[in-house]
Parts: sequence; structure tokens; C-alpha cells
Amino acid sequence: MTYTPTTLKTLLQDIGAFYDPAKHHYITLNGIDLGEGKLELQWIFSTYGEVDALQVFHLVTDFTTPIPSVVPLIPSAYMSEMEVVDLFGVAVGDQPKGLYLDPDSRPNPLRKES
Repeated sequence: MTYTPTTLKTLLQDIGAFYDPAKHHYITLNGIDLGEGKLELQWIFSTYGEVDALQVFHLVTDFTTPIPSVVPLIPSAYMSEMEVVDLFGVAVGDQPKGLYLDPDSRPNPLRKES
């Protein structure tokens, strides 16, 4: 597994330079509440035909800073982005809320303070 740090400013450039849809499978966008208002985000990819060949782009941000969407590079990423929007209450591109949670659900259920 390879971990590659990225930033909100360079995320699209970094993933764009790496990602080849003929070679790589986008797995998901993973969020981890680190506490104290910090959120780690991980964009996870596998390489076709290779066992345990995972590439993880990661960064740490807060819950109020908008996250760029990777959908222009990877159209199927909208599902995992919407999941992070619902479960952590962060803004990811133009993704709407409401994919996983009903309007009367507890907001931001994967945040430590909720």
C-alpha cells in the first residue's frame, strides 16, 4: 500500500497525474474523524491485476473547508462523495445531502461530537 499526501489545492492535479482508468480502479473516498475538529480524507485506488496494490491519496482538513470533487476525473466518485457529505457534514464539490440519511436522521453521525 502506498500513501501519498496531497492538499486541497493539489488534489485534482495529483490524482489526475496518477489515475488511468485502464489501470486503476477507484475504490472509495474514506473519512476519519481525528477529533479536535480535524478530518482525514483518503481517496483509495487499486491496480488491476495486482494483489494488494493500493494507492491512497490522503490529507487532513477541517469540517468547514470545502473539498474539491474528483468527479470530473472519476465520474463514479459521486457516490462516495455523497456518503462523506451525509455522514460527516462536509461540503464536497456540489454534492447534495440526502443519499444515505433521512431528513429526520441524526446529522453527521460519523463525527465524534455528534
